[in-house]
Amino acid sequence: MRYITFTLVLFAFCSCENLANPPNFLFIVVDDLGHKDLSATGSNFYETPNIDKIAREGTRFTQGYANASVCSPSRASLLTGLYPTVHGITDWIGAKYGKEWRKVGRKTKLLPSDYVKHLPFELTTLPEVFKANQYKTFFAGKWHLGSEKQKSLPTDHGFEINKGGYHLGGPYSGGYFSPFNNPFLGDKPDEKGMSLSMKIARETSSFIKQNSKEPFFAYVCFYAVHAPIQTTQEKWVKYQKKAIEQGLLQEGFSMEKRLPVRVKQDNPVYAGLIEQTDEAVGHVLNTLETLNLDDNTVIVFVSDNGGVSAGDDYATSNLPLRGGKGYQWEGGIRIPFFLKVPQIDYPKKIVDTPVTGADLFPTLLELAGIDNPAFVDGVSLVPLLKDKSILERSLYWHYPHYGNQGGDPSAIIRKGNWKLIHYFEDGTNELYNLSSDMRETKNLYNQFPQEGMLLKNELENWLSSTKALIPETDPLYNEEEEKEWLLEHKQKMKIKVEKRRAFQLDPNYLPNEDWWGSTID
Repeated sequence: MRYITFTLVLFAFCSCENLANPPNFLFIVVDDLGHKDLSATGSNFYETPNIDKIAREGTRFTQGYANASVCSPSRASLLTGLYPTVHGITDWIGAKYGKEWRKVGRKTKLLPSDYVKHLPFELTTLPEVFKANQYKTFFAGKWHLGSEKQKSLPTDHGFEINKGGYHLGGPYSGGYFSPFNNPFLGDKPDEKGMSLSMKIARETSSFIKQNSKEPFFAYVCFYAVHAPIQTTQEKWVKYQKKAIEQGLLQEGFSMEKRLPVRVKQDNPVYAGLIEQTDEAVGHVLNTLETLNLDDNTVIVFVSDNGGVSAGDDYATSNLPLRGGKGYQWEGGIRIPFFLKVPQIDYPKKIVDTPVTGADLFPTLLELAGIDNPAFVDGVSLVPLLKDKSILERSLYWHYPHYGNQGGDPSAIIRKGNWKLIHYFEDGTNELYNLSSDMRETKNLYNQFPQEGMLLKNELENWLSSTKALIPETDPLYNEEEEKEWLLEHKQKMKIKVEKRRAFQLDPNYLPNEDWWGSTID
């Protein structure tokens, strides 16, 4: 493991003080939001006018990537600018690994690798840098990078205020409507029936109002749209009717290796949850406009990984991208990725250059006029915003685990339009030309052996240089046992998810007695 020495004290007074009016920063992360889960990115089912406004007024990166196909590693990369192999969090915190993995009952060939269990204290984080440079720092929403017991909460990593961030990776304590039962968020009598997304938005707006006279860094991580998905009856009715109007498929799922995968965006519960989150984003944007801060606030909008097309709540479809959260294909790692920078005159509106979440660390510091005190894997995207270019580079991913959603232990390299996936189970490789095959349907590895071998060698060198952990073969593995389990499991899950989809679209759908408390007066 490679660590970065923490030396922020030396940078407490740097070039940001030379800016006459230092910009504010609003960094928005929506959990599990798919690349095509917004109107701005091509959905004709979900409605997201407020988020679309960020995309329309800012710069949309059409090939923006998360640094992992699951949450914790990707979130650690956003805060540190480092690849998961460097910060060490390669799976969602809480996932089983090694011999403990057998308890999951998946009968797989490999035992997933170990991983770091909280955000390392030795690493420099974005809020630490901003705090050292006289910014007020604020966190709201999902953390999932450590616990109170580990002393690894947002306030242990540079945030002065924490509203709702702790060890859980989803709204498991109270759901998406008040009471939230979140020890770091609090419930108020007048908030009964309020959505969790709006609660996070109101806490953010309150912080902005209280700190409108000084520069701030507000990091807002919605728990939505992570499972368990919930919405109001009113929104469900709206999207159930819309799904019927757009025409229902007889079957809503196709099969991948281990699980069914959703093939159409027609989930009215998920659509309602997305709209609730969009309304919450709109609430914060309105606060900025009301306080006349919108012209001096940089806004980042990203997801932490691809949409959940399999596993969890089987909530969305990422087509034409293959797979989704937990998968090694584009649907698992390509995300909505917007940057609105009012300080740049005539910014480029659409950028097709591949970029990742790790790039945001140096980008925001450059926009703030702050010297970067740490080594990072990311590069500043400011030249791209100004319609210039950055040096061509390779992008890397490493996931030595099995995704809950059906993905395989693998490593990935993307260089130019070429993408190579190396599988740890059997050593096989997939090579795709993304410019002509975005769906990743044609494996060109045997057709272009020279290109494939060059990328494979470069990927192996990178894994070696970053001391990446490789999963080991389970000595108890039985191939026939796995085949038997897979056959039975896939058939069972296909029936289950098709039945649930039909229930959610049924005119008489009633999830529980009070729609998760969303209609309480």
